[in-house]
Amino acid sequence: MALTLRERATRTRSLPPLGGDAPGLLLAAAGVAAAIAVHAAVPAVPKLTAAVVLGMAAAHLPGLRPVVRGVARPGLSMAGKRLMRLGIVLLGLKLSLDDVLGLGWATVAMVLAVVAATFTGTLWLGRRLGLPGDQPLLVATGYSICGASAIGAVSQAAGSEEEDVAASVALVTLCGTLAIAVLPLLQQPFGLGDVEFGRWVGASVHDVGQVVATAQTGGAGALREAVLVKLMRVVLLAPLVAGMAIAVRRRARRGGAAVVGADQESGEDPAKNPVKTGSRPPIVPLFVAGFLAMIVLRTTGVLPERALTLAGDAQELLLAAALFGLGSAVHLPTMVRTGGRLALLGLGSWVVVAGVSYAGVLVTT
Repeated sequence: MALTLRERATRTRSLPPLGGDAPGLLLAAAGVAAAIAVHAAVPAVPKLTAAVVLGMAAAHLPGLRPVVRGVARPGLSMAGKRLMRLGIVLLGLKLSLDDVLGLGWATVAMVLAVVAATFTGTLWLGRRLGLPGDQPLLVATGYSICGASAIGAVSQAAGSEEEDVAASVALVTLCGTLAIAVLPLLQQPFGLGDVEFGRWVGASVHDVGQVVATAQTGGAGALREAVLVKLMRVVLLAPLVAGMAIAVRRRARRGGAAVVGADQESGEDPAKNPVKTGSRPPIVPLFVAGFLAMIVLRTTGVLPERALTLAGDAQELLLAAALFGLGSAVHLPTMVRTGGRLALLGLGSWVVVAGVSYAGVLVTT
C-alpha cells in the first residue's frame, strides 16, 4: 500500500544518520577514484602519490575541511590504519624468494648495507635536528624500506601519533616523486648501463610505484632489475617491524609500573597509552605474519597469474585509500613550523640512500 506524504516524512526522519566510519570511507573511495583519474591523465604520476596529495588537498580546501576534520575523520583514520594493514599483507604476493635469491648474495649484501646505512643515518640526523615525536624514526623507515607502506607498518608497531605519520608520509612521498624526474637525468652522467641503473633505482627510490615509474625510462631490463632489488628491500619490512615491537615491549616493561603510578596521582587514564599500561604488542604483528605468509604462498607457485593480478589491483586500491586517509591528516601550518628541519632531513637522507646505493651498485656489478 502506498505511503502518504506524512508517513514518508516520518519514516525519513526515523532513519539513522550516516555516521561512524562510513563518511570517511566514502570520501577515501572518492579520493581513490580521483587518484586513478589523475594517473590516467598523467601516467608519470603514480596512483599512490596522487592519493597522498589529494588527501592533503582535501584537508585544506574550505568546502571539504570541516568534513575531513569532523564527520569523516573516524573513517579516514581507520583507512590509514586498517586498510594499510590489508594492503601490506597483499604486498607480500609481489615477492618470490626464488627471484630475490636469484640476484645473488653480493646484491643481497648491498641491499642490507643500503638499508642499514640509510636507516641509522636518517634516524641520527633527525634526532640531531630535534624533530618532534617519532618523525625521525618514521622518515628513516620510509627512506630505507618502502616509503609510505613501511611508515604505516612501523607506526602501528610503535604506536606513533597520526600527525607524525602524516608529516613523514608527505615528506617521503614528495622526495620519491622528485626521484622520478631527477634520477633518469643522472643515468648517463653517472655512467650507468640499463642493468646498473635499474639496480640503483631499486635500491634508492622509496615506493614500489615510484620505482616502476623511474626505472621504466631505462627499458625492460632496467625495470626488471629495479623491481627485484626493490622487493628485496620490502622483505626487510618484517624484521624491522618485529624489532620495533620488541623495543616497545622492553620500554613498556621498564617504565610501565612507574608511569602507571604517576598517572594514578595525576588522574590520567593509563589505558589511553599502551606503553604506560605495560601492555606489550606482539613481536610479529598479525598483518606482518600475513605479509610473510603471502611471500611463502607466492613462492610455491600455486596461484594463477590472474589471481596475482587481481591481488595486485586490490593492494594498490587499499594502499591508495590508506594514503588518502593519511594525507588528509597533514596539517600544513604544523608542518611549516618544522618544515625547514624536516626538509633538511629529507635532503640528507636522500643523499645517503642515493650515494650508498650508487657505490653498492658499482661494487657488485
